[in-house]
Amino acid sequence: MNKTLIYIFILVSLTLAACQPATSAPTEPPAGGGETTERCGDKSQLADEIFLYTWVEYIDPDLKTQFEEECGVKVTETNYDSNETLLATLQAGGAEYDIIVPSDYMVQILIDEGMVQELDYNVVTNIKNMEPLNVNQYFDPDQKYTVPWFWGTSGFAVDTSVVTDVKPSWDMMFDTNSPYCGKMSMLDDERETIGAALMSLGYSINDTDPAHLEEAKNRLIEQSKCIKAYDSQTNDDLIISGETVLGHMWTGDAILAGSPDAGGREEIQYVIPQEGCTIWQDNMMIPTGAPNPYTAMVFMNYLQYPEIAAQNAEWVGYATPNKAAKEFIDPDMLTNEAIYPSAEVAESLQWIEDVGPALELYDRIWTEFKAAVGSQ
Repeated sequence: MNKTLIYIFILVSLTLAACQPATSAPTEPPAGGGETTERCGDKSQLADEIFLYTWVEYIDPDLKTQFEEECGVKVTETNYDSNETLLATLQAGGAEYDIIVPSDYMVQILIDEGMVQELDYNVVTNIKNMEPLNVNQYFDPDQKYTVPWFWGTSGFAVDTSVVTDVKPSWDMMFDTNSPYCGKMSMLDDERETIGAALMSLGYSINDTDPAHLEEAKNRLIEQSKCIKAYDSQTNDDLIISGETVLGHMWTGDAILAGSPDAGGREEIQYVIPQEGCTIWQDNMMIPTGAPNPYTAMVFMNYLQYPEIAAQNAEWVGYATPNKAAKEFIDPDMLTNEAIYPSAEVAESLQWIEDVGPALELYDRIWTEFKAAVGSQ
C-alpha cells in the first residue's frame, strides 16, 4: 500500500502549484430528483453496491458498515499487493471496479494510459479539506483525477527486544554478516525493494542507469540469504510473532506492529534510514468504465469528512492528508515523527516516479532477481 504536513515537504514545495485543487467542470446533476443528503448525495442515484480494489487493511471495516447503514450502499472490497498487480488487473480487463487506490507514480501511468476518469468536485466537495501539499502533486498536477488517501514512508521496523544495536541505516537490512540473518523480511514490491537497494548504494530511487540497476540486483541477491520472506501483506504479523526481527515495511504497518492497542508490541520501532527512503501517497481514483461512478464519488467524499477521515487514520496508522481531520486525531499520533517526519528527515525522502521506458529494465531486473532467489 498510502500525506503530509506543510512544513515537512520543503524538498518538494518548490515544485508545486501555489495552491488549491483545480475543480473539474461541473457535470450534469444526476437525474431523478430523489432525496439528497449532505453525506449520501442523491440517494435515488446510488447503486446498491460498489466495488473497492485496494491494499490490505487500508480502511476501517466499521466505516464500510456505517456507509451501508447510512446511505444504503454495500462496499465490497478486494485487495492487491502491489501497484503492478493493480495495473495488470486493469490491463487484463478484469473485474469492473468502482474505486482503486494507486500510489503516486502509478497514478501517472494510469492517467497516461487513459485508464481512469476525471472526478466531479461538485460531488467530491471534501477535496477542500486536503493539505495544500497533498494536492496538485507531480502525478496529478491539475488535480483532475485523484482524492488523496494516505501518505507515508517505507523504512524498516525493528524488534528492539532482540536487536539492541539499532542504527538508522539501510546497513541494518543489507549486512549479510548480521547476527539477525534469516530473521529479516523485505517488501514484495518491485519499485520499493529495488529502490531500497539503490538507496543503500547511494543512488536515486528512480535511477535508470543499467549498471546501477545491475548492482542493485546483485545486492538483493546477496541479501536474500538473510531474508525469511518477501511479503507486503503479513510482514507486520511476522515481526509481531517474532519470526522476524527486522522488516522493510510501510509506515502504518510498522506503527501498528508497535502498538499494543492494535495487537502489536511496543518493543517494535520504526526507522527511517539516514540514506533516505521512499515517500509515497496513495489516492482514490475511478477507473474508466466503472459501473457506478456517481456512487463511487459519494463514497470518496464520505470518507473525507473530518471525523470519518480521523477515525480511518487512527485505525490504519498512516498519516492523513486531510487537514480538517487532524482536529480529531490523537495528538500523540500527530507528533509522532515516524508518521509525520521532521523537516530535516523529509529532505532525505524520495518519491517513486514513472521511469518511462526504463520500466522494462526494472521489470527485467526484478524478474532476474526473483529467479535467482527461487533457485537458491
